[in-house]
Amino acid sequence: MKKQKLGISGLSVTSVAFGASALGNMPDTYGYEVNEARAQTTLQKIFDGPVNFLDTSNNYGLGRSESRIGQAIKARGGLPDGFVLATKLDRDMQTGCFDADRVARSIEESLTRLGLDCVPLLHLHDPEHARDLSEVTRDGGAIDALFKLKEQGLVTAVGLAMGALDIMFPILKAYPFDSLISHNRFTLLNRSAGPMFDYAQTQRIAVFNAAPYAGGVLAKGSHDMPKITYRPADAKQLKPIRVLEEICARHNIPLGAAALQFSLKDNRVTSTIVGVSRPERIEETLEWAALKIPEAALIELTQLSYDLDDPEANRLYKPG
Repeated sequence: MKKQKLGISGLSVTSVAFGASALGNMPDTYGYEVNEARAQTTLQKIFDGPVNFLDTSNNYGLGRSESRIGQAIKARGGLPDGFVLATKLDRDMQTGCFDADRVARSIEESLTRLGLDCVPLLHLHDPEHARDLSEVTRDGGAIDALFKLKEQGLVTAVGLAMGALDIMFPILKAYPFDSLISHNRFTLLNRSAGPMFDYAQTQRIAVFNAAPYAGGVLAKGSHDMPKITYRPADAKQLKPIRVLEEICARHNIPLGAAALQFSLKDNRVTSTIVGVSRPERIEETLEWAALKIPEAALIELTQLSYDLDDPEANRLYKPG
């Protein structure tokens, strides 16, 4: 699979990446359980396949995602050569604290769970939910502590991963990040992250576009998953998706393939992160990425109207 350089970090990642949040068993977010055996089978299939990038976080499943990845790494005797594992620093989920001391505890927790001495890529995660944003941005705060971890050799590259663009974009401009992760904000339904992606490209900041399926509905369909960005949607809200489904049916292509390739074909996007929770989804993702989609279908899909508002403005995040 084609690889792209991760900014100026020296790392290279495949154009498709996998996200491991659901593998930490997060039924409050996804509406289903993922047991240990299923998670381990899925992880080993990822490690055995052509994709070389897996994304997780300290708080996914209250630490279960990292712990399960650590078990999978131990079972195979280490990460595959050239594999890029990314995790994230997270606030204290009880107090909301996200200062430099919390950064030190977060990376220690992650490395312990993963069974590693260092990680290739580390993102600062969701600072907009910290109890006090100044703990993150002030001199000697969480962001300064993130860059110190890079200086110490505990991580190769550092980035910013969050949702609220009105907070994210100014932070991105203020620090020399290697990468960014944006989720649900560059899809067939929503393009709000577009200007930030433009900026990142000019600064050689790697762009990881996560959740290209708007929380799953663009992969599973409006009938099987009547939700948008993890929240129940009514008929009016689902109407744009049903228009997309009609176009894809007319061209005889899966909506999931169109949604994925919308991201893959954008030259600003370094890699597209697709969440998986079962082995079958890995093969399906690779098939969708390789599927030849008629140019006429892509043009028709991308010329539809789209939203520029925050798709998660009213979302209550739960790590479990």
